[in-house]
Amino acid sequence: MSSSRLIFGFHAVVSRLRQNPASIKEIFLDAARHDQRARDLSKLAQAQGVRLIPCDSARLAGMAGEARHQGVAANIDPSRSHIDIEDVLDTLTEPALLLVLDGIHDPHNLGACLRVADAFGVHAVIAPKDRAVGLTATVHKVASGAADAVPYISVTNLARTLRELKLRGISVIGTTADADSDLHSAKLGGSIAWVLGGEEKGMRRLTRETCDHLVAIPMLGSVESLNVSVSAGICLFETRRQRSVVGKPQGPSE
Repeated sequence: MSSSRLIFGFHAVVSRLRQNPASIKEIFLDAARHDQRARDLSKLAQAQGVRLIPCDSARLAGMAGEARHQGVAANIDPSRSHIDIEDVLDTLTEPALLLVLDGIHDPHNLGACLRVADAFGVHAVIAPKDRAVGLTATVHKVASGAADAVPYISVTNLARTLRELKLRGISVIGTTADADSDLHSAKLGGSIAWVLGGEEKGMRRLTRETCDHLVAIPMLGSVESLNVSVSAGICLFETRRQRSVVGKPQGPSE
């Protein structure tokens, strides 16, 4: 008998609808919402053949508890939640932004990385099946809903997956303190997969060798390294910052 779990928020529910609609049993939508976001979700649910149940905000609040529901919840079947990276990439309408974690063992670090990934619109987090913590109960708690909002994809062979991403035109950029160039000089246009190593040893040798580029995060203080989730946030922020200025009109010339 399959189990059920609730996820909340438009980002989480829409992502699930696009990437894995078969895992959704039903969607609950605040009947008072008639805005464009609610209409788009309704159309997508209808197109995917997923049942949509209008309900009042009090019922949604009761379902969500302390979680922020935004007027929408989905009842999912976790046993049908597995997706491949191709499932994600084939649904994108913008350049891919991926976060690859090579050997994160601390569930608190993984949970924090998922929160950062969600905050900056990462399309998927990729990690090896072995020598990594995986989605434990602690990870879900620390992630505060981001574990359901951002696809988490475990792969058997990380280096092979990175090579496959490169074949799809995705630039693979690793972070390491001894890189010859730093984040300030990195050109971050197009599709990108950021690769960060584990807490103690960083990226494995083969992972490092598979990257297209290596960059260092500039460090001005006395500490030698940052927490992996902090590093991820810095790299993702700079990527989004550069993307946001592309195409913007320049100021008047002198």
